[in-house]
Amino acid sequence: MKRTNLTLWLTASLVYIFLYIPLVIVVVYSFNDSRLNAEWVGFTLDWYYKLFHNQEMLLAARNSLIIAVSASLLATILGTMAGLAIHRYRIRVLPFLAFAPIAMPEILLGVSLLLFFLQILNLTLGLVSIIIAHTTFCVGFVAIIVRARLQGMDDSIFEAARDLGATPWQTFRLITLPLIMPAVVAGALMSFTLSIDDFVITFFTKGIGEPILPIQIYTMIKISVTPEVNAISTLFMLLTLVLIIIANRLDSGILQGEKKS
Repeated sequence: MKRTNLTLWLTASLVYIFLYIPLVIVVVYSFNDSRLNAEWVGFTLDWYYKLFHNQEMLLAARNSLIIAVSASLLATILGTMAGLAIHRYRIRVLPFLAFAPIAMPEILLGVSLLLFFLQILNLTLGLVSIIIAHTTFCVGFVAIIVRARLQGMDDSIFEAARDLGATPWQTFRLITLPLIMPAVVAGALMSFTLSIDDFVITFFTKGIGEPILPIQIYTMIKISVTPEVNAISTLFMLLTLVLIIIANRLDSGILQGEKKS
């Protein structure tokens, strides 16, 4: 038994090392006093200074944040509604419609959306087209998470609320939404993360003259991976960690409230 536990701990440690060592390297080398990441030369903050004075990179980061926040907000609303509909109505076609964009290859989804925007909607490609595209593939992830949360709940809670005279909106606002809030927050965070680092679909649906961070980074690393790229990656990694901490606090607060009630 002890040998089994030791093997499991060793395997888990190796997996986590494999996952996190590259992230640690990115953070460390963002402070490297050398334009080439071949070796460590010394500590410096110059790359962060240059990053905050690089207008093109800042514009790309701003555009990516606008897209990620907008797409995650829309996907959270639509995905929550889809998850509720799939759980409540049990219509076979609903899961297919909600989950198809997840299973579809990104390059196929990107080309289809590009043709749809240009030939059907006659829409000028830009931030709006990217937001619509990102919302399309993020909705399914939110729907899956919300649906899983609903499947673990007792439907008699909602029936009791209706028996006590609560309207459908009151039932949703006072009972359903607080209970599924951890899933909604998790879906929003997943949508934000998927949107902000998406490359393939963004490449097909972006317009001319709208720098987007993943594509901007790809353009820069075709020459070499400079510490400036490491710096922007470190900042977005920090942003992601902050969002995870906030989500964990919200989840803990909701669980404590449920225990008290």
